[in-house]
Amino acid sequence: MSLKSKEQNFGTWFKSGAPWVWMTASGVSIAVIVTLGLLAVIAVRGLGHFWPADVIEAQYQVPGETAKAMAGELVQKEQVPRARLADAGMPVDVNGGEFLTRELFKVGNRELYGADFNWVVAEWMSEPRTPAEMLVVERREWGNFYGYLVDVKENGKVVAEGNNAWADLQQRIARADELQSKLAALQKRDIGSINYGLEQLRLSKRSLELAGKLDATAQADLDARRAEYDAQYKALEGQLTDLNQQLSRDSMTVKTVDGRQQEIALSKVVRAYQPNAMGTGAKIGFYFAKLWEFVSDDPREANTEGGIFPAIFGTVMMTLIMAVIVTPFGVLAAIYLREYAKQGALTRIIRIAVNNLAGVPAIVYGVFGLGFFVYVLGGSIDRLFFPEAAPAPTFGTPGLLWASLTLAILAVPVVIVATEEGLARIPRALREGSLALGATKAETLWKVVLPMASPAMMTGMILAVARAAGEVAPLMLVGVVKLAPSLPVDANYPYLHLDQKIMHLGFHIYDVGFQSPNVEAARPLVYATALLLVLVIVLLNLSAVFIRNHLREKYKALDH
Repeated sequence: MSLKSKEQNFGTWFKSGAPWVWMTASGVSIAVIVTLGLLAVIAVRGLGHFWPADVIEAQYQVPGETAKAMAGELVQKEQVPRARLADAGMPVDVNGGEFLTRELFKVGNRELYGADFNWVVAEWMSEPRTPAEMLVVERREWGNFYGYLVDVKENGKVVAEGNNAWADLQQRIARADELQSKLAALQKRDIGSINYGLEQLRLSKRSLELAGKLDATAQADLDARRAEYDAQYKALEGQLTDLNQQLSRDSMTVKTVDGRQQEIALSKVVRAYQPNAMGTGAKIGFYFAKLWEFVSDDPREANTEGGIFPAIFGTVMMTLIMAVIVTPFGVLAAIYLREYAKQGALTRIIRIAVNNLAGVPAIVYGVFGLGFFVYVLGGSIDRLFFPEAAPAPTFGTPGLLWASLTLAILAVPVVIVATEEGLARIPRALREGSLALGATKAETLWKVVLPMASPAMMTGMILAVARAAGEVAPLMLVGVVKLAPSLPVDANYPYLHLDQKIMHLGFHIYDVGFQSPNVEAARPLVYATALLLVLVIVLLNLSAVFIRNHLREKYKALDH
């Protein structure tokens, strides 16, 4: 084949558009691979945190110093130049090899050693072993404790010692955990309900005072209701005292590898286990138990331990409320612009403004939400409907409602544009046919146009949810906080408390990753929470996609 023929074939191939198809396919493939790779890294680093790693005991001797016993979980390993360690003031022989191995161990025992994590030089370790009787005590405060079980005590008296105490220890930890659950339920449900009732009585009294209606009869009624709450609390107070006494009964003594002993109250223990003695099946069971705790429990230890259920609940609740608000508002705006508004210069300006709103930085929406929703609208609501609560704000403070409204304003341009595109796809002949058969414009819109445009509306909602669920910057101003273990849903009227502050997975990632004093403990939780946030958004989107596909199939026949 001649050079001229090759050039002609190449020109024909280029003009056919095939190169652009291949470039587009390559771009999509690269994006998918990068996304899957990122998710894989997040999953490995986050989910691996919950696996019960072996605890290594060894002798550690810094050159020129006395050898010391150490124990902990190996977290990270890296090669470090000798010169770097020498510059840090460590007694390193710079004439040796170029690199040394540095290892990060989680050593726990914070009250004894001052830090949970410690870097060591692997070449200075000797006699490493993994004794089966090595104990890991996961505590509600002060992190993990590593050592050997010495004895179990009841009211200060030893009831079991050594390895024979293991079964008794597990039974007593299970008992303490059950008592903790009862105590938490009593405090959150029963005593919380009483406190809520007392606060409502205080507000009722203040309201009567402001209205000048606090006479002797009203005061007597309030006193009678308060007496009922006081009687209920006294009955519960006895239960609280009894539960606390039962919780303080048991304790354990643990000996560290360097010979120091520490007594730990079982009321402060979440679990105790011996990872070196676990088989594969036991470790898998432990792993899934930790995963379940992560998604179902409240956080503890400055959000670096425990679970993140309040953040999951807050994220989902806020996103659902946002979707309920933004969908009708965005759909109505799109219907007006497409079906009723006169298509002229003003309409074009409005469309340009809507498109520009989609590009406004999210933090600007947060400032707007704080200034308008919280201070102006919330403050006005407080003055009109909650004067008895002054000076404490009710709705004039960041909360769930204002966070949802701020996200709705942020996402509404997406819904408007997607719905308008869907309405534009409806053939004009369908509208004219409906009108010719005697239907009004409103009936045509309601029974013909909107059902066919519903998949586009759902597409707009999917895009809105995808953007809003991952936003963090505006939420820091309008309702999301570092720690809010009390959910905005409870048994007290009005059951859903829109004025209450919430936790959010995105803000939780920021707080744990960049504000935590214990960086090494927080790092794996950042990955795990990030993965969970992605899964929550995917789940919300898949639910909307399922509804959209159902609607598309339902009204497909109308397209033909």
